[in-house]
Amino acid sequence: MDKNIIYIAGLPRSGSTLMCQLFGHHPGVYSLGHSSPLAHTVDTIRRNLSNDSFLLSQLDNEFDLVYRRIRNGLIGFINGWFAETDKQWVVDKNRAWLNLIETLHQIDGDFKMIVCIRELCQLYGSLEAQHQKTILLDTEDGVAGHTRYGRACQYFNGSGLVARCLTGVRAALEEIPEEVKKHILYVKYERLVVRPIDVMMEIAEWLGLEAFAFNPQNLTVNPNESDSHYRFKYPHKTHSSIRPMSHHEVPQRIRQDLFNQYDWYYKTFFPEALKDSSE
Repeated sequence: MDKNIIYIAGLPRSGSTLMCQLFGHHPGVYSLGHSSPLAHTVDTIRRNLSNDSFLLSQLDNEFDLVYRRIRNGLIGFINGWFAETDKQWVVDKNRAWLNLIETLHQIDGDFKMIVCIRELCQLYGSLEAQHQKTILLDTEDGVAGHTRYGRACQYFNGSGLVARCLTGVRAALEEIPEEVKKHILYVKYERLVVRPIDVMMEIAEWLGLEAFAFNPQNLTVNPNESDSHYRFKYPHKTHSSIRPMSHHEVPQRIRQDLFNQYDWYYKTFFPEALKDSSE
């Protein structure tokens, strides 16, 4: 790899856009702030190569050589993706990286991934609050016609928006080898908003980046990411200052279901929430 890539993934409404904005204040980091199609593109290239009968026939006779070519080709593609900058560190943001962790390890053995997480009840509350602002538009998953509880089920069950991400988080915690786990850092949205300077300095140290200064109340606003793709349900707007978190009132039935269904998540990242719910 020509670059040190900071892969940013995680749950929706959990601070990945803000983190990209803050990285943009580091003089040595190239961070445009938008979600990137790179993860999907890498996966598509792999799928297309795997379905190419001519390439498969070459693997029959020269597997090691052709397999090296595949890896080198992917490295070259990723290097070319960031050719517009001479900065050594670049940020690439996409939730899809969560499901490509071991693929990344094969391509970029020293990869660094930051996974943004958030307490699930407030995450749901944020999704629902935005839906209420745009209630006359439906989501891609078609949840507008459901009740609030029904929307929560759609988000957090099966192949729902949040459930897909949580499946990736759990796999990263429980299934991948320890040597790969050390390349992943989990960052709580709640702490990033309250103590942004401390959190970003800790991240910089983990990455091996030089410390940098920024004013949380005087931030550079990134050009708006296109939200029409998401039906304006998951906005990515940045602000000139970090705003206090809104507290969302969440129905007890939804809260209890999230505690029960994702107890592993709460035990790992938010044990205090479980304790409060039992008192």
